[in-house]
Formats: sequence, C-alpha cells, structure tokens
Amino acid sequence: MRVWKVAQDRLVAADPGLVRLRLAGIAVGGIVLSILVLLLLGRPIPTIMVACIAAMNSAFSVNDKTPKDQAITLVLVMLCGSASLTVAAFAATAPPLDSVLFVLLIFLAVYAQRFAPRGTAMGALSFFMFFFAMFLAIHPRQLPEYILALAIGLAANAVMRFAVLRRRPEGELLRARRAFRARISAVVRAAAACLASGGSEWRINQLRKADTRLHEAVLMIEDTIGDLFDETGMQLLRRRLLAVELACQWLSITVRRAAEADALPDAVRDDLIASLLRLDSLIERDPRDLPVISDTEEFSKMLVAGSRLKERTEPGDEVRRAIAELALADVNAQRVAEKDYSAETELPEEETEDEPKKVLAYDNRTRSAIQAMVGGGLAVLGGELISDARWYWAVLTVFVVFLNTSTAGATFVKGFRRVTGTLGGIFGGMLLALLVTSNTTATVVLILVCVFCLVYVARVSQLLMAFFITCMLGLLYSLLGTFTVEVLWVRVAETAIGAAAGLIAAVLVVPVRTRTVMVSDIDAALVDLCEFLAGAEALLSGRENVNVIELSRELDRSVEKVRTTIEPLTHPISLASRRDYGWYVMSTLERLAFRARQIAARSEPGLLPADDRLTGVIERISRNVDVLRDALDGDERGRLVRNTAAPETRETDNAQARSVLTSLGRLDAGIVALGRAFEVPVADSTRSVQQNVRRRTTSAQAEGDRVTSTSQDSVRRSTQ
Repeated sequence: MRVWKVAQDRLVAADPGLVRLRLAGIAVGGIVLSILVLLLLGRPIPTIMVACIAAMNSAFSVNDKTPKDQAITLVLVMLCGSASLTVAAFAATAPPLDSVLFVLLIFLAVYAQRFAPRGTAMGALSFFMFFFAMFLAIHPRQLPEYILALAIGLAANAVMRFAVLRRRPEGELLRARRAFRARISAVVRAAAACLASGGSEWRINQLRKADTRLHEAVLMIEDTIGDLFDETGMQLLRRRLLAVELACQWLSITVRRAAEADALPDAVRDDLIASLLRLDSLIERDPRDLPVISDTEEFSKMLVAGSRLKERTEPGDEVRRAIAELALADVNAQRVAEKDYSAETELPEEETEDEPKKVLAYDNRTRSAIQAMVGGGLAVLGGELISDARWYWAVLTVFVVFLNTSTAGATFVKGFRRVTGTLGGIFGGMLLALLVTSNTTATVVLILVCVFCLVYVARVSQLLMAFFITCMLGLLYSLLGTFTVEVLWVRVAETAIGAAAGLIAAVLVVPVRTRTVMVSDIDAALVDLCEFLAGAEALLSGRENVNVIELSRELDRSVEKVRTTIEPLTHPISLASRRDYGWYVMSTLERLAFRARQIAARSEPGLLPADDRLTGVIERISRNVDVLRDALDGDERGRLVRNTAAPETRETDNAQARSVLTSLGRLDAGIVALGRAFEVPVADSTRSVQQNVRRRTTSAQAEGDRVTSTSQDSVRRSTQ
C-alpha cells in the first residue's frame, strides 16, 4: 500500500493537473473511435491509419486555452491537413516535385511555431499528413476517402476532447494541489533523510533535487491553473505559493546546517526527524482536509515549537522554526486555493495589460526555419542514397530536431536523443512485432499502448518518444504485412541521416552558437533582475505599490529559459569542462532567482522608507548588473564592485527588514559570482557606488543574435 501511495504521489507530482495523462487518453480514445467508425464503413487499413494519425497528432498539438479556440484550431487544422494531402498526392505523380514541396513545407511548419499554439498545430498536422501521404503512396483518385478519414480522426478527437474527457477546472485544480503537496512532501522526506544520514553528500543532493523539482512544479502549476482564478485570486495564490516555496528552501538550508553540525545531540536530531515525519504525515492528507488539519494538536505543536522565545537558543531551533513556517505557509496557500481570502490582510487590485505580439520578425525562429529547410534538402539527398522508397524518414527527423530548438548545440542533443531512442525502439519494435505476428487484435492493442506512452512522454523526453514511435512503426509494418528487420534498420539509417543533415544545416547555415543564445538569454534575465530591483526599491521605499511577486516570477521564467538554452553544455555528452562551466552559470543564476524570491516574499510597502542602506545596495547591484551586461556585449572596460560588508542592520529593524537587507547583500554577491564565469574583473570596496548611476534597459548586442522574448519588455506592474 505504501509503495502504491508513493507511486501515486510521484505521478501527480510529475504531471500537475494530470494534463499529460488526459492528452494521452484523448489520443488513444480518438484512435479507438476512428477505428470503430471506419471499420463500420468498411475502409481499408491505410485509410484507418490516416484517421488515427490525425486523432493522435491533434491530441497533443492543439493546445489553445479555451474550448472555443480549440474548436477553431481543429477546423483550421482540417483545412490545412486536407490541402497537404492534396498537394502531396498530386506532387507524387511528378517527382521530384514531391521532394521540393516537402522541403518547403518544413520551412512553413517550423516558421509557423511563432504563431503558437495555433500555428504549431496547423504546421505539425500539415507536415505529418504530407509525410503519410508519401508513406502510404496516396494517389489523387484516393483523396476523397483519405480526406474523409482525416475528418473522422479530427472529429473523434473533438468528441474525446469536448465530451468524454473534457476539461474539468475544479478537478484539475484539486489534482494540481495534490501535485504541489506531493512535491512539498518529497522535500520534507528528503530533509528527514538528510538529518538521519548526518548530512551525507548523496542525501544533500537528493534534497537539492527535491527543491528544484518543487520550483519546477510551482511554475507548471501557475501555468496550469492560470485561467481558474480572477486576477485578484491569481496574485494571492502566486504570493502564497512563493511563500511555501521559500519556506521549503529555508527548511532545506537549515536542515543541511543542522546535519553538518557536530554539536547537534542525538536526542535533538531524533526529535527533529520525528517532527519532519509528522509534518510529512499531515502533508499527505487530502488538500480538502486542510481546515481540519490546521486545528489539530500536531499542527499547534509545530507552531508552538517554532515560535518559542528564549534568551538562549537551543540546538535545532532554526529547524523547528523552519518547520513551523512551512506548516503555516502551506495552510495559507491551500486556503487561497479554496478561494478563502478571509485570512488575507490586503487584497491586490485587478489589472489589465495588453502586450502587442510581433507577427513577423527575423530572429532565431526564422533562422531555424531556414536551417530546417536546408537540412530537409540534405536529408532528401542522403535519404535517397539509403532508400529511394523511404527517404522521407530522414526528412521527418530533420523536422523533429528543429522543433523548439534555437542553437546548433540543442539540435545536436535533440538529434542524439532521436537516434538513441530509435535504436532502442528497433529492438523493442522487433520484439513486439515477433510476439504478435498474425494476431491483429494484440497488434492493435500494443499500438494503442505505444500511442498512449509517446503522447504522455512527448513533452518531457524526446528519447522515450522516439523509442515508442519506432516500436509503433514496427507494429504498423506488421499490421500492413510488410514487417522485416531490414525495414527497421533502414529506419535507423534514415534517422541518422536526418540528424546529421539537421546538424550540418544548424552549424553551416546562419549558425547560432549555444553560447551566443545563452548570453542573450542571460542578458534578458539581467533585464528582468533590473526591473525587479527597481520595483523592489519603489515598494520598500514607499514610493509605489509594485507587484514584486510577479516581477520575481518573470525572473524565474527567464532563468528557466536559460536552463533550456544551456542544456547542451550540461548534457552528459558534452566535455567535462563545458559541463562544469554550464552548471556554474546555472547554479549562480538559480541562487540569484532564489534571493529575488526571498526579497519579494518579505517586501512590504514602506518597509525601508528613506533608508540610505536600501538606496546604496540597490545602486551598487544595478551598477554591477550594467557592468556585467556590458561585458556580455563585449565591452570589458568596466569592473564589478564587490562590497566586503553586508548591509548593516539596526536594532530598530524588524525581522522582515533584516531579511530583505541580508538577501540584497547576497544578491549583490551573486552578481559578482556570475561575473567570474565571464571573467569580469572585480574591485573591492566597502563604500556604496555613486549616486545617479547609469541604468541600462536594453542591450547593445546585435538584434539578429537575440532570441525574441517578451520578458525584455518593461514588466513593472503597479497595483495601485
């Protein structure tokens, strides 16, 4: 029973709201409905395959927020898919026109991603309809029945999406809350294990991973439930989620300190472990029980133990306070999730903000489309050398590796995963096909299992997705009666050719190095940091009531974007020196974001009015950020100023003010630490920088090398 509970917690923690599970169910259900309808109509297997591909592809590519927008996208997808089938069928009668049009379609499909989510869905289905038109050798006279199959597949998806597995916001919110609490529980269990082990390196790493996964879950949950609350409720929920996240991270820090303390008595250590396990037992309860949990004796004991006031501190007091803070923050967050705002002292005002969208621009999306087109052309030539009948597999690989990639390094990593997954899928596909030879029912069932798995993992693992796709193809060939081991090996060869063609295009055609995009994304994160500092200064000084919680989340998302960009450097196939460099940059940025979240959670209007300490540290940090951004642009004339003393605190300062000033000092040190990665010189100084320092808001970097990001626009949000 305990094993099942842990497995369930991990499932909901890995998939907040069970969104991926629902999409996988929609895909499988749509395929089953398509098969049933077309079998009743007496259609052959190739026709059924087109309907199934349409149902599967639309399940995870149609991602509009509202049902109305999803319905419109399905209609547009139907039109695009029909046009793609028609063009492919007629082009196949006049080779090499089909190859030329297929390559041009890659450009359009990749470029259409700038109009996400609708453009992504239209481009993806158009591409796959063209692909399967060649795979099935569709003739123009067969178009009516295949277009009908396409319509049936999309209609089956609509039935599953809007009727059978329609979105239920309240249930999705409850599942998201359970996912959130599962992540909190993982942090608490990891903290208890860290204490019990005496702070072993492995347990400390597990605790850090739990913290990272909690942060990722918070961001995913905010994205998932953004349309379930009004603006006031959403701002309150973000504030409370941030408080819980910071409480978990503070618990991790205090536990690591306590675990490494030699003077911690065994009895105290055992008591702290027991307290953590009691907290874990409360967290495991259903979120709807929280009003009851907050009235329990266990909960009261935690608050009392964490709020004891004595002249002399006792060993473990920091951990006890951290446990109490987490318990209280958790209850407050869950009350807001229940839309109970009675405990909130101040409700934020609603705000509206319209951000213009760029329709056309020459940026990395355009370059990716050009690279994909060139790579597609190379794939056609290379694929023809392997097999003049199945060259389109190589083109498919090019399309996949250029989806959501912006650098040569990312293309290489994605291609590597694609080839590795395909190799694994070869053996899986052969085994499955041999096991179910001549058993149509078993073959169809296994195909559905592969479809479910590939849709479920599509957003999290390219390697696993490629594995399940290849397994599915082996079963499809078996179903069509054309399965041979040689066919699957041709699939591997074509995939390798496609990956190589994509990499060559990414390296030679308007190339973008990983470091170039990384620098651009770091610059964008520093812009967000400057906006956050400006907002925090305005709020803390009492000049303006700025929503610093939202500004800290903008910074979080910029840091997450850097994490995605920097992945080729931290991937195991990268050189050790590059991995160390990448991890250093990433960990430093994460510490900056963490300190910003701490400041945001504890900032209140007028907390430090007319305070020279606040002005001095903000100006020094802002100047250092400007110097660092100049260095990123190639101007190495500036020097970072390292303050050797943290901002002074006074006896009259309350705990919040001291915490804010301390976090600002550590944020200042973090900027200097980030400068080391880019070899920016440092000058020690105990004095604040001069008044009226220059505040940069844009980069001098060439716009062509920048990734378009709305986070580079002004994001200050006033709640007055």
